[in-house]
Amino acid sequence: MASKMPHKIHIIGSVGSGKSTLAKQLSTKLSIPYYELDNVVWRRTDNGDVRNSTEVRDAQLHNIIASDQWITEGVHYKWTQQCFENAEMIIYLDTAIWIRNYRILKRFIIQKLGIEKGNYEQTFEMLRKMYIWNYNYEKRDRPVIFKILEPYQDKVRVMKDNNKKELHAAKIMTNVN
Repeated sequence: MASKMPHKIHIIGSVGSGKSTLAKQLSTKLSIPYYELDNVVWRRTDNGDVRNSTEVRDAQLHNIIASDQWITEGVHYKWTQQCFENAEMIIYLDTAIWIRNYRILKRFIIQKLGIEKGNYEQTFEMLRKMYIWNYNYEKRDRPVIFKILEPYQDKVRVMKDNNKKELHAAKIMTNVN
């Protein structure tokens, strides 16, 4: 059977797993727009983030999913059922917790120093929350996500070696059913 390049991709994983980086890489390689689901949940303002209403969030997600091509990425799974249903490929980044912890700290330092711009203000309280979310994810969210993904196993790709994204991206594009 000939491989078909996916045009609708959903990437899910914990904070620091490499979702945004992989989404950007695939977006560039495939010429498909990518969307950070955090930016669907939050409206970014000069005075800080404002949570979108459920209706606004869901309408924005629906508009993304209704388009011909998209890459969505985020840790969210409770309200993103249409991503799972409509994706031609679901990539689950199952990155080791120590790598995620390192990346959380690295992102904090790089953004705090102003080397890179982030979506939110880096504070020590936010850093603390990131580590709590990361550890809770391992025990609480990861098993739930794997259960949610069961009906979609034919289009799920689990990536553990996140340091070789380029290799995986090439493999993903050539090994699609």
